[in-house]
Amino acid sequence: MAFKSTTNRSHLRVVREVEAIGGNTLASATRECMTYTFDALKTYVPEMVELLIDCVRNPAFLEWEINEELQKIKAELEEVSKNPERLILEAVHSAGYSGALANPLLVPESAIDRLDSDILEEFITENYKGNRIVLAASGIEHEELLQIAEPLLSDLPAGPPLNEPKSVYVGGDFRRRADSPSTHFALAFEVPGGWNNEKDTVTLTVLQMLMGGGGSFSAGGPGKGMHSRLYLRVLNEYQQIHSFSAFNSIFNNTGLFGIYGSTSSDFVSRAVEIAAEELLVLATEGSVSQLMIKRAQEATKSAVLMNLESRMIIAEDIGRQILTYGERKSVNAFLKMVDEVTLRDITNMAKKIISSPLTMASYGDVFRVPSYESVSSKFHAK
Repeated sequence: MAFKSTTNRSHLRVVREVEAIGGNTLASATRECMTYTFDALKTYVPEMVELLIDCVRNPAFLEWEINEELQKIKAELEEVSKNPERLILEAVHSAGYSGALANPLLVPESAIDRLDSDILEEFITENYKGNRIVLAASGIEHEELLQIAEPLLSDLPAGPPLNEPKSVYVGGDFRRRADSPSTHFALAFEVPGGWNNEKDTVTLTVLQMLMGGGGSFSAGGPGKGMHSRLYLRVLNEYQQIHSFSAFNSIFNNTGLFGIYGSTSSDFVSRAVEIAAEELLVLATEGSVSQLMIKRAQEATKSAVLMNLESRMIIAEDIGRQILTYGERKSVNAFLKMVDEVTLRDITNMAKKIISSPLTMASYGDVFRVPSYESVSSKFHAK
């Protein structure tokens, strides 16, 4: 419902105003924050800020617009049901956590028809408070932004102190049988501390680059992950595996790291075994060379700097950092931390991760997926 009718503008007027300045709007939701972004030429900053604040603060939630969006969401959910990787990564959260982070990010179909203007207004009133909102911009001086935004935001109530709902990592198993030619699975573990443990987060980012992976049809050079461990050691060795890659999902105080794979159903038992072996080898001293670490560090820095070429991403990065740390840390400080990651850091991080309870998720022909106990015992046999 972002950038729809507000109490001051019709949806048509919102669209016309955005088009008149050649703007680009986007709204997204994650488990911990909502983001509304507006991108246009610098000369239009006053118009952009005013429209953006109006859309965030004064949505009208007209009944017919809500119904229209609900139909689109139903169609989107149908598309998502054909995307096993998305379902698996969603299931890893619902099975791995107890509490707030276990709540679904994809709306369950049973809840769609209950959504109405009252529920949406209640959500806005409860969450869109002064102490929870950050207005971030890239390409404009801070003082200039302040002069434009202050009159529009000064009456926003501060709201009560933030009380973050509790989430406890517990580990678990999720299986969904589906008529699919291949079986999809993920093995994941907790990364304690999340964004609030900066050193570990940076080590984890390098670790993910080191593991890498991709699909069996990936083409191209090193940028496609061809030199990553999972590519060299798994995708090049087993043609039965269609895709195999490392993933992470980081929140303020916790996170997940794991391996996602898809394979033919008769090979899934071995594929799960390979994923477990790769994680265990990573936690073994001497399994990773200095050259591999160097390559992963350079790839991490390259990915960060390429992302930060986009002003939209810079603005979002500023907002998220202010929400998490209360300040924006310099890019150079992050790059320096990437350079400081050592072989020992990688090994210790891998040991720390696999000492937490296992979370497993599988989709498709799940009958041949090994039992949770048998996979878990590989990590916690000692």
